[in-house]
Amino acid sequence: MSRLKYLAAILLMIFCESALSKDCVILLHGLVRSASSMAALEERLVTEGYLVRNIDYPSRDHPVEVLAEEAVGRGIDECQQQSSMKINFVTHSLGGILVRVYLKDHRHANIHRVVMLGPPNQGSEAVDKLKNIPGFELLNGPAGMQLGTKLSDMPRSLGPVDFELGVIAGTQSINLILSTFLPNPDDGKVSVESTKVDGMKDFVALPVTHPLMMKNETVIEQTVHFLRYGSFSAR
Repeated sequence: MSRLKYLAAILLMIFCESALSKDCVILLHGLVRSASSMAALEERLVTEGYLVRNIDYPSRDHPVEVLAEEAVGRGIDECQQQSSMKINFVTHSLGGILVRVYLKDHRHANIHRVVMLGPPNQGSEAVDKLKNIPGFELLNGPAGMQLGTKLSDMPRSLGPVDFELGVIAGTQSINLILSTFLPNPDDGKVSVESTKVDGMKDFVALPVTHPLMMKNETVIEQTVHFLRYGSFSAR
């Protein structure tokens, strides 16, 4: 083999190894949303060099347990098919609960870091107040019915997290009606206190709303920082 061909082969091997070992980020949208709601995050994370899997799942069609197996399991499978060495998650709202449910029953050595945006880690008082109103389940599905704050509800039954987690909470609301059911401060769907969970590594509250936080530039910057360094940047 000529020296030129030898060098080309070495460069090809290095390139392929680098491509195959890219860290993967799985994006999981919230209730009654779609993968398109995470598009701004997806675009930024791709430019940061991550392999990104933006998972679309039917959030209103099934209970949390079924959605977790479908959405989280599919995301992990897709990352593993690309031989990613580290698997991360960025979730919005319900997406964070899906990760907690899945990782409670499935252990993966290559799970790295998780950033949750507006997660109802202790449930939502708005669900407590509204879930028995006719039409609530029709609009929010069986998963929405599971997001109350009682010990028997899904979020409170999961216990502490045992993975590297950063939580971003919102402190502004554009839904003043729902905010009347929530302890202040809140993001219009979840109170700041309800986003917290034992075992999380870092936490930040920002002046953003629940439905739009995943598009906010400061939220995106903080997300990237946590994925890189395991903490949020100085505020």
